[in-house]
Amino acid sequence: MIQINQEACIGCGACVKDCPGSALSLTEGKAEVKRDCIHCGHCVAICPVAAVSIPEYAMDEVETYDKECFTVCPEHFLHAVKFRRSIRNYTDKPIEKEKFHRILDAGRYTPTAKNRQACRFVVIQDQLEEFKKLVWQEMPEILKVLKKKAPEYAAAFTYFYRKYQKNPKEDTFFFNATSFLVIASDNPLDAGLAAANIENMAVAEGAGALYSGYMIAVIEASPVLKEWLGVPDIPVRCCMLMGYPAVHYKRTAPRKESQIDWR
Repeated sequence: MIQINQEACIGCGACVKDCPGSALSLTEGKAEVKRDCIHCGHCVAICPVAAVSIPEYAMDEVETYDKECFTVCPEHFLHAVKFRRSIRNYTDKPIEKEKFHRILDAGRYTPTAKNRQACRFVVIQDQLEEFKKLVWQEMPEILKVLKKKAPEYAAAFTYFYRKYQKNPKEDTFFFNATSFLVIASDNPLDAGLAAANIENMAVAEGAGALYSGYMIAVIEASPVLKEWLGVPDIPVRCCMLMGYPAVHYKRTAPRKESQIDWR
């Protein structure tokens, strides 16, 4: 529930005007809460005297801008987007827990529909080898499911499985990544937006990632894997292989011309 410190409130009305749900009002020169809302935090962010809080949230993490507003150099941001690459070759050094927490914070702070903040992040690092073994152990059952539901995946995964059986080092699902991230959410857009920010933050931390649509199909076809991950009833929307890149790219990759309709 939104709380307003009446002693600190100066009655400027900024929170009332900016509230997307019209949940606040001015009464006798002070802001007050009319009803509960989605807790988007606009009122906390806009109050000039920090009189608004949401006690259920991590208020100790709230930061104040040093300037009029927060900005990122447009040129630097575009460079970050253009220079990112999908990584398929990693060093054996795992991403440190402290860095991983910051990387995941980029996903935690990503906007979600109705501010539900309902994305579930499952990081597999210490138990990655155990998870890999379970994936290959379950593969025969997974292939049975996919042959009925997604035959195009079944054909490719059968080939991957045969390669792995001949040589366990030929792991086409995990490559040699040191971490595996699963994002589960009822809302696919919430998970996709979080994943994009997580990848950008990973790159900023010197790491890299590869989105794996293959692993989404594998996990969703296996109740055993979903149970192991702790998301038996939540759809897996994104899987990412993560770690420190063992390769260094020298330039951006070309793209097709944009398809834009200006109207």
